[in-house]
Amino acid sequence: MNTISVAQAIRTRRTVRHYRPDPVAAADLDTLLELAMEAPTSWNLQDRSIVAITDQAGRDGLAWATGGQPQPQEAPVMLVFIAETQAWQEDRADVYESARSNNAWSEEFITGFAAASQEFQRGLAERGLLREYAVKDAMIAASFTMLAATELGLATSPMNGWDEDRVKKVIGIENRPDLCIALLMSIGYAAEERRHPGRRSVERTVFRETYPAA
Repeated sequence: MNTISVAQAIRTRRTVRHYRPDPVAAADLDTLLELAMEAPTSWNLQDRSIVAITDQAGRDGLAWATGGQPQPQEAPVMLVFIAETQAWQEDRADVYESARSNNAWSEEFITGFAAASQEFQRGLAERGLLREYAVKDAMIAASFTMLAATELGLATSPMNGWDEDRVKKVIGIENRPDLCIALLMSIGYAAEERRHPGRRSVERTVFRETYPAA
């Protein structure tokens, strides 16, 4: 397999709805999931996780949860990106130890960072924004996943149109109000060729300093 650049991955990735039955190699799936977890998160909270589903029963369940869309029925792998709204209240000692052992953060920084991050999260809780921030972090991980999959020669489809309660039931978290579904994504080998439909010009969609008034 020839390695492609990030720019090539961005430009060549397409959303694929139909897949060949070929399985995704376990090593490739492991690599993909590892790269997904390299995505940045607010305050390095790492308040997102992924459930990888490869068995038929789980994919059938996601077909039910998505109203019969073809991706879960055909793709050999389905990923469910989960936003963990209460992760900030968990013990973060392992996060700090990792930063310490990598010589990334000093003890002084860890002490100040821990206090400041808790204060920030309490502010989000007061404003009802914990879900929004956790979903943002999960979506960044999903973006990393699509690009990494493209490099591995895999096709993806980030999916909308699913019932959150049904998805949570399929993956066994129906009684976890602290967890929410950010995105579903199919992974596999394309059974169709999708051409680039094009994007609006940068002049129309990118602005400098301020958004135009009209």
